[in-house]
Amino acid sequence: MDDEFQHIYNTFQPKILRYVIHLVGEHEAEDLTQEIFAKAAQALPDFRGESSLSTWLYRIATNAALDKLRSPSFQRQREVSVSIEQPDVEVADIDVWTGKRTPSAEQEVVRKEMDECLLDYIGRLPENYRTVLVLSLLEEFSNQEIADILGITLGTVKIRLHRAREKLQQELAANCDSYWVEDNEFVPNLRKPRKTP
Repeated sequence: MDDEFQHIYNTFQPKILRYVIHLVGEHEAEDLTQEIFAKAAQALPDFRGESSLSTWLYRIATNAALDKLRSPSFQRQREVSVSIEQPDVEVADIDVWTGKRTPSAEQEVVRKEMDECLLDYIGRLPENYRTVLVLSLLEEFSNQEIADILGITLGTVKIRLHRAREKLQQELAANCDSYWVEDNEFVPNLRKPRKTP
């Protein structure tokens, strides 16, 4: 590997891995991430700089993940495994959703439970909604960057994000002890937990 590509790999591999985990699950993510960087290394000489390097890499990653999600072998495997895998990637002491340190152990436990519920329901969204939501909420791309990565119009991104948030909010309101806030952050609802029959 040449120095330029090694730098690209070192810079973007953790981000691409985290992104791919949210799309295809932890079990498939490591191998798929390696495939993504192999494709990127092969295509790098043809990269013309019409978009940012980040946008270009995320487009390769998105296409590879969508190909994996659509493959018959993945569909069969997914039918066998009913539960959605939760990412086990450590990001220092920093909260994945806000980028801030968690102030107390109790808040960390509440946040972890909420993150698990949130990731579970994000994983259940149709792929076109899940992809834009992951790029927006978790990877913090702008709507224009998401449009560039996915090769769709800005209007389509806004519609998909709106519908994805709406669908996710409905699912969370019905099934998780949390609620939606205007700044795109989910926070715990302080009411008593629901009792299951």
